[in-house]
Amino acid sequence: MTSDTAAKKIPLLSPVLIVFMIAMILANLGGNMYGPLQSLYLEDLGATVTQIGLFYTLAQIVPLILQILGGWISDSLGRLRAIAIGSIFGTIGQIILVCSTSWGWVLLSSMVGSGASALVGPSFDAFIAEKSSEENRARVFGVSQTLYSIVAVIGPPIGGWIVQRYDFKTMLITSLALYVTAMVIRILMARSGKHDTVSYERTAFTLTGLKKNLGAMFGLLFAGGIITWILITDGVRDIAYGISMNFLSLFMEQVAHIDIQTIGVLTGVFGLFSMLFMIPGGWLSDKKGERLGIIIGFSLHFLSLGAIAVLPATSPLWVYFVAFAVAGTGIGLIAPAYQSLISKAVPAHLRGTAFGLFSTSLGLISLPAPFIGGILWKNVSPQLPFAITAVVALLTCIPVWFKFKLPRNTVSGEVAPESGK
Repeated sequence: MTSDTAAKKIPLLSPVLIVFMIAMILANLGGNMYGPLQSLYLEDLGATVTQIGLFYTLAQIVPLILQILGGWISDSLGRLRAIAIGSIFGTIGQIILVCSTSWGWVLLSSMVGSGASALVGPSFDAFIAEKSSEENRARVFGVSQTLYSIVAVIGPPIGGWIVQRYDFKTMLITSLALYVTAMVIRILMARSGKHDTVSYERTAFTLTGLKKNLGAMFGLLFAGGIITWILITDGVRDIAYGISMNFLSLFMEQVAHIDIQTIGVLTGVFGLFSMLFMIPGGWLSDKKGERLGIIIGFSLHFLSLGAIAVLPATSPLWVYFVAFAVAGTGIGLIAPAYQSLISKAVPAHLRGTAFGLFSTSLGLISLPAPFIGGILWKNVSPQLPFAITAVVALLTCIPVWFKFKLPRNTVSGEVAPESGK
């Protein structure tokens, strides 16, 4: 029986992955109700554009400290335990957010909630990688991301509707209730323990274990091979995206003159198209290689963000719907390809540390980007940050094509030392 035939007979998502994804959807539905409107909420609390840029810069500091530790904790204690611990931090952060009376309190909420993203983020990708085979991994990532993307489709329109009909506080309380439900499911999954077994030896939960993991990861990062190039290209891209994307909802309101509820619908369209193309993106990566999907995705981002940057303020609404749909399609192709590529390029016992280290390194590189974006917005034009992001997305395709090649002897997540060629 061929691997393709076996893959057809065995469901891509096991029962434990389905329950896992239900908890992820509940936890992130509220975040997607609030996230796209966050800059508007900060403005509602009295923050200026420059202060909003400063907020997004400062909000990245704590995640930079925690991401590596979160990945290491995931490698040491197990994916589900790490996610359960992270959910407790997330709940506390959500409570602070509900009680916020100024943008400073929102910043504190974000910092506390960073414990959730630091533990859940690396564990999410690593857990899915461990519950899939190398032959169908991108497709499993595609299916899981499709389910996960439901929150990006329905969350923003619901959030925009609640804010338009009631207020931000009502929306935030709704978000908190959803997150608490997810936390309970995650804690129950972690306590059972039977779903967190692995075939490799976990890293010891000691400082020596942390040092060993980091030493191995830094060796891969600076070997000059595919991991190095993923870091370089993603770092440059994160700077460019950080300059503009935190201001997208503000741009839609102040420049395009679109109301909050419609902004939520636009973001939902973005989520819908990213969801629709996750599974095709995973299939494309499994069949043709990850770099093709990444290049097509970045090219689509160039077209969509470039259009937003040059559109006159009087452009009809449907043009923005098309731009958001094209951008969502790009994400649908990029996301499963990147996750699959990273999971294959590092040893299985380092996956949590790898995903955490990538997030930390990229966040450190792009730390000042939102503040720079706010300055460019105020002193040059609101369109310039988006134009910069569009150009960088297109240029990123060049190193992706030439450097994103896995060694031929990749087997079950283990790779040979990278030669830099």
